[in-house]
Amino acid sequence: MDALFCVALVAGALVLGLMIGLRWGRRREAPEPEPAEPAPGPPVADLLQRVFRATDEGLAVLDSGGDVVLHNPRAAELGVVSGGLPDARAATASQQVLRSGTTVDVDLSPLDHRGRQPAAVLAHVRPLGDGYSMVEAADTSEAVRLEATRRDFVANVSHELKTPVGAVGLLAEAVLDAADDPAEVRRFGTKILNEATRLGNLVTELIALSRLTGAERLPELQVVDVDEVVQEALARSRLSAESAGIEIIVDRPTGLEVDGDLTLLVTALSNLVENAIAYSPADSAVSVSRRRCGDWVEVAVTDRGIGIAPEHQKRVFERFFRVDPARSRATGGTGLGLAIVKHVLANHGGEVRLWSSPGTGSTFTMRLPVHVEPGAAPIEPAPAAESDPERGGASSRPVDVPDRVG
Repeated sequence: MDALFCVALVAGALVLGLMIGLRWGRRREAPEPEPAEPAPGPPVADLLQRVFRATDEGLAVLDSGGDVVLHNPRAAELGVVSGGLPDARAATASQQVLRSGTTVDVDLSPLDHRGRQPAAVLAHVRPLGDGYSMVEAADTSEAVRLEATRRDFVANVSHELKTPVGAVGLLAEAVLDAADDPAEVRRFGTKILNEATRLGNLVTELIALSRLTGAERLPELQVVDVDEVVQEALARSRLSAESAGIEIIVDRPTGLEVDGDLTLLVTALSNLVENAIAYSPADSAVSVSRRRCGDWVEVAVTDRGIGIAPEHQKRVFERFFRVDPARSRATGGTGLGLAIVKHVLANHGGEVRLWSSPGTGSTFTMRLPVHVEPGAAPIEPAPAAESDPERGGASSRPVDVPDRVG
């Protein structure tokens, strides 16, 4: 019995092994699935051609004879290639590159700048081998403009700082020479104090302008009460108005709110008020008004002063630009106030507008997006403003200004 059981067990094992072997053999004999072929696409040469044509740089390949073998549309726009011929300066640089085997930089700026042509073009000419060279040109107009602006700014700052520093030195010498005359010492000492104050104001405004136009992060915007901005700005300017004999007229509180930084907005508005005071005749008035216009809040400062000529109106927001340098120096102006206003408003998503007429006066208007509570209904568009022919458009003269401050 035991022998029969052992025989059956061995036979079962042999059958099972045979079945496993047959299945494994069939699996080994089955062909491996071939990998899927990639989807057909453009050849590499076509891709390179697309890149060559789409790049922002002007590219041109020249042969040993100075002829254009290949160029992209941007090269024609930048003047590297014109009428199928290379710029003479690029061709000369190409011959130099082929002789030396090194990259050469060449200025390809238009000799007679016109219309939409770039004002400055810089090219790198490099060898490609086998008698070919490639010109890589880029529009550097913006970089040149920024560098010129930087040089002008440094020159203006140096000049503005030199004036009060030199005055302080001369006045100090005068004080030493008049040491035995108390009246003269007091007179020269007062002038030193005025120049030192002017110097301090200039440095403060330079720091403020640097922060507004640089990489320094601005404060987080909060909900700001426009009435508080007007109140604090007028408080800063009260002494100047009283000294100049200027009456400040302000409208009633409105309860309007904007998203912004209170300190920066007060600085901007006080600069506009101080500017209006400085350019107003004695015994005149400066008006400050605020209103909502659609999804904007407008704060306007109007003076009845000398006004600004049309040719100067686009430049008054430039750093150190002065319509009347003599008057500005007499009032202690730094030439940076309106530039600061412009950048404060820009950093708040707003703008500053100017209307002015020589002999009539000027209105500077700060425009800021109105604060909207989350989930509030959309703002209805404001009705069209009444036309003002003198301003060539919508009127922005202050209205409803019964309250007098100073």
